[in-house]
Amino acid sequence: MKSKATLKQIAKELGVSVSTVSKALSNSPEISEPTKIRVQEFAKLKNYKPNNLAVNLKNKRSRTIGVIIPNILNPFFAKVFSGIEKAANDKGYNVITCISNESLEKEIHAMDMLSNGTIDGFILSISEETQKEQSFKHFKEAIAEGLPIVMFDRISDEVNCDKVIVDDFDSAVDGVNHLVKLKCKNIALLSTIDNLSVGKLRAEGYEKALKDNGYEINEDIIIRTETPEDFDVKLASLFDKKIDGIFALDEHASVMAHKTAIKKGIRIPDELNIIGFADGVWSRRLTPSLSTISQHGPEIGEAAANMLIEKLESKNEDETPVYNTRVIKTELRQRESTRKL
Repeated sequence: MKSKATLKQIAKELGVSVSTVSKALSNSPEISEPTKIRVQEFAKLKNYKPNNLAVNLKNKRSRTIGVIIPNILNPFFAKVFSGIEKAANDKGYNVITCISNESLEKEIHAMDMLSNGTIDGFILSISEETQKEQSFKHFKEAIAEGLPIVMFDRISDEVNCDKVIVDDFDSAVDGVNHLVKLKCKNIALLSTIDNLSVGKLRAEGYEKALKDNGYEINEDIIIRTETPEDFDVKLASLFDKKIDGIFALDEHASVMAHKTAIKKGIRIPDELNIIGFADGVWSRRLTPSLSTISQHGPEIGEAAANMLIEKLESKNEDETPVYNTRVIKTELRQRESTRKL
């Protein structure tokens, strides 16, 4: 998001009053034509945009929420959006949705496009490229301009805002502990999301659970990649190892592991137990069906929307902002890919 000049900055640099700048930009007849042209051209040069949001805050809000989702093809984000839309509709708010397609540039463009008074605040999950580049300036600028943000799932500790997350670390610990209870001795870790914050947290949970149970970390049965393409190349050799358990950190990893094991004639769950993360439609359609850790997407969406709306409707400019993080508990859904205890 480009840095935007304020009325005060323009007035200071041109050596005129804020009132003169404001009137010149609104074509007031009180201001001479040369001054108008000078102010307007300078404002354009400095990327000044009228803060329509400020007017909305003083008078009436747009009652519209901007939602930015990294990938609409991911069933998890679709479920979260359904929760956002339900909560927003219940409170009389509209929703405008943009898709970043995991792109930092598109994420910035979406925020820039909507931050002119069109919406009252954002609900978003950070794009893959944004997390990789660790570039969060556009979020901080939006908040500084008076646009509250609620982040969900993929968040940044560098950005002071409300957040809704799942207990990724604890969920991974619980999932691996379940495989240990099933007497699995060689539990593989599979991930195509190692560049994302949630992927790192889940991997840490996996390692913690193994250490707590006296298992050694075996790097030979750990596949951590940043793309499905790299993962698919490395997956083929995994089944040459003697593994009897798989903990997959995302749906692609779990589905591909399941399909590859079946092709190799490995009996699930008699010879191999699999637990995946995220509870998409493929988990139920596979044969045998896949045991998963469900993130409760609709509940995350509802919580995020309610947090944002509560902040909008109780906003007091004189108060120091207080930011909260809500943790949604996950659920292990046992299906046919794991033996019964």
